[in-house]
Amino acid sequence: MRDHNNDFSRIIERERGLKRTLSARRIAMIAIGGAIGTGLFLGSGFAISLAGPAVLLSYAIGALIALLLMGCLAEMTVAHPTSGSFGAYAEYYVGPLAGFLVRYAYWTCIVLAVGTEVTAVAVYMHFWFPAPPGWLWIVGFSALLVTVNALSVNVFGAVEYWFSAIKVAAIVLFIALAGYMLLRAPAAAGSAAGVGFHNYLLQGGPFPYGLWGAWVAVIMAIFSYLSIEMIAVAAGEAAHPEVAAVRAFRSTVARLVLFYLLTLALVLAIVPWTAAGIEESPFVKVMRALGVPAAAGILNFVILIAALSAMNSQLYITTRMMFSLARAGHAPRRFGALNARGVPLNSLLLSSLGIALATALSVIAPQSSFILMVAISSFGALFTWMMIFITHYYFRRARERSGAPPPRFRMIGFPYTTLLGAALMAAVLVTTLFTRAFRLTLVFGVPFLACLVLVYRIRYRKPPP
Repeated sequence: MRDHNNDFSRIIERERGLKRTLSARRIAMIAIGGAIGTGLFLGSGFAISLAGPAVLLSYAIGALIALLLMGCLAEMTVAHPTSGSFGAYAEYYVGPLAGFLVRYAYWTCIVLAVGTEVTAVAVYMHFWFPAPPGWLWIVGFSALLVTVNALSVNVFGAVEYWFSAIKVAAIVLFIALAGYMLLRAPAAAGSAAGVGFHNYLLQGGPFPYGLWGAWVAVIMAIFSYLSIEMIAVAAGEAAHPEVAAVRAFRSTVARLVLFYLLTLALVLAIVPWTAAGIEESPFVKVMRALGVPAAAGILNFVILIAALSAMNSQLYITTRMMFSLARAGHAPRRFGALNARGVPLNSLLLSSLGIALATALSVIAPQSSFILMVAISSFGALFTWMMIFITHYYFRRARERSGAPPPRFRMIGFPYTTLLGAALMAAVLVTTLFTRAFRLTLVFGVPFLACLVLVYRIRYRKPPP
């Protein structure tokens, strides 16, 4: 009988040295904060334009996939807490090539995503300070957050906790104000204007673009939920990883459903869906309808915090993924070295160079470079989510065959829930090829994956004995 815990301990030993000091409270806030970003504040408007009021169904399907994903990750994390996380799990349970592909695809996509976030920060600062050039804000905020990540995991955790707290407080305030306005709104039955749930029935009803429109909007919903997977990476530096993973799983799922579905339901009731996301964020329109003074400035601050939070957490996770690759022998050894504070500084600097490259490209050729970054980034993220489900299937089967004791947390409904998650993610990936906005995801992503396979076969595959 194979002892998977003891066998996997070699990988944990290989990645030893990181400080296990993050509290369960901070990890729970980091997890929910990672999923509340520009995808909610800005991307929701685009999703509404794709599906109309049926966007609620789209985000509910996205929440279901996120729920299944978090369940699979929580079970594997409780069994094997390590910063290599889903990359290490894929290496051990699926195969070395799978671990190589997941880590590099995810690392690349997040590096490019950080590049888009830091470029967006410059745009947000231009709202208040139009005179200074954008590169000043890019350099300044990049240096600040690189320093935060270089100091220690505790500093990162504290900064990300408060970033997330600001975002959560903004959403709670928005829900309270919008709910108050909706309750006080006079009945407007048969009217084409006004506040109320009758707005769901205007301009084509709840499904103006049919079920296909609702399904396409699921892609945007998944983009909005991306980053919740970082809880599994952060658990590798938790003081009590088993407690932190389970607690973050439960709180994140509940808050995702509350924040996303409730806020979108309120937006659709206050602003007609046909105007929700054509020119600006639907949240700006709602706050103007609420009569909030300086609504645009308030929302701009919240979106700025969301972008900085996303950049901070993405810097953290790219650093840990490169660290894991180096310790696995799939990157130069120096990227697996730790400084006196337990931070893989060389990996952080490498990820920062990726940010600089993405930012430079976005300044030199903003249209083509942005499309390229988003296409590759999207593929890497979607591919990683699908591989997490596949890895969990191999994980559970391997443990059942060996007779290993079940971990403290188990994904319910296995294998059906795991296979459902994998099938839904595969369907989302295929759907991108048939949509104008996301067609480049597979066009760039599949050749990129093929290049990674080629590199692995040539350089890293061990010759047969």
